Amino acid sequence: MKTTLSLLVAFFLTGLCICHPGIASDGQVAPCLKVSENHRFLVYEDGRPFFYLGDTAWELFHRATREEADLYLSNRAKKGFTVIQAVALGEFEGITAKNAYGFLPLVEQDPARPDVKDGPDDDYWDHVDYIVNKAQSLGLFVGFLPTWGDKWNKKWGKGPEIFSPQNAEIYGEWLGKRYRDKTIIWILGGDRPVENDKHRAIIEAMAKGLRKGDGGQHLMTFHPTGGRGSAEDFHGAAWLDFNMRQNGHEQNYQPRYAMTFADYNRIPVKPVLDGEPVYEDHPLSFKAKENGHSVAADVRRPLYWDLFGGACGHTYGHHSVWQMWGPGREPVNNPLLPWTEAINQPGACQMQYSRRLIESRPYLTRIPDDSVIVPATAQTSVPGAGLKRMVATRDSEGSYAMVYTPVGRSFKVRMSVIRGSNVIAWWFNPRNGEAIKIGEFPSTGEKEFVSPDKGEMLDWILVLDDAAKKYFPPGKGANRR
Repeated sequence: MKTTLSLLVAFFLTGLCICHPGIASDGQVAPCLKVSENHRFLVYEDGRPFFYLGDTAWELFHRATREEADLYLSNRAKKGFTVIQAVALGEFEGITAKNAYGFLPLVEQDPARPDVKDGPDDDYWDHVDYIVNKAQSLGLFVGFLPTWGDKWNKKWGKGPEIFSPQNAEIYGEWLGKRYRDKTIIWILGGDRPVENDKHRAIIEAMAKGLRKGDGGQHLMTFHPTGGRGSAEDFHGAAWLDFNMRQNGHEQNYQPRYAMTFADYNRIPVKPVLDGEPVYEDHPLSFKAKENGHSVAADVRRPLYWDLFGGACGHTYGHHSVWQMWGPGREPVNNPLLPWTEAINQPGACQMQYSRRLIESRPYLTRIPDDSVIVPATAQTSVPGAGLKRMVATRDSEGSYAMVYTPVGRSFKVRMSVIRGSNVIAWWFNPRNGEAIKIGEFPSTGEKEFVSPDKGEMLDWILVLDDAAKKYFPPGKGANRR
């Protein structure tokens, strides 16, 4: 009893999850996640690195049939995604419009009264169960949002506001118990600002309820509004295991994507990731007439800006997929194609290459370090600005370094960041995951490189390895340290 009490005290003081793996419906033990010992990454309970590669499927529970959910989840699993971000009480009439099977989630719109009926296929939550179980069977975690934010702060959206601190705790505890043994990551919030003490109290109460219900089984974070991060409101909260940003639907590095590195440097140290960057095929800055829609290159840049800026993972999104849009459904902000086609857009296919690249080198010792790049006299050229910003990451032990360049422009790097006497250099193509060996060089002084597509807006990653480590080509094989 004394040992158990000590563990519980430690849990509440540190905010780190106490993992008790559950048993899945197929009899398999559900994996559990925690924060790494250095507080920079997410790892499995046994310490193996977990790469958070998310996709925003906000309306999945509310709008998709089981057959559609199967199609979507299988597609994402095959493409290397590890987390699906979905909302229980959806943004668009999530508590007033019935799901694909004619069910509503709550009795009389009361969060303290989830509408649950006897039987396996007889209510809204049975459908949520099906999707959560399907995701788990495919090796996916669900980034589970208990509610979209307009249910507690109708800044915009269709509401109605239904939460109080009292019913938020009851609802959270019910959810925590129901999904205690599932592959879940709790994501509070939902794109609405925390404007007053009541809003904060609702979030805190829901977090308390979830913890009471799941016993600390799952990691927990907060999805903020555009251009902000969870750290701005909750960084010191014990329940906030890692920080999530919404750098949002902008193109340029500054000011938003640079903020991932700013959150990386906060004290106390917590992992950070971008839970909503610019989506593929989304109106840029929400101004389609002025800026047009984004393309795959627009989603690749934030991917590497964030990862090389210290993020422990990344979330992709597609403008048609998050809303599960198709013919016959009212579109939100001009989606370009049905979600069943959008799941195979180039950007969605290219996300997996980032995971393969990061996992192919020592994982838990990776740090952001733009000083690898030698600035040019005109620093707007190197390391660059706007769409053309270069960023770098390296192993703190000196075994490798990587530089992301969105454009074919010559630049110099400090070879001494590699501790071995010789360096093997590679170009890694983030568009197809292939690596090209450049050659072997001494690890002294500065050396100039120029990517294979000189002068073009085609991105590349320079990879520098300690030759003595004999690593596989970048993106090939996985290093589990």
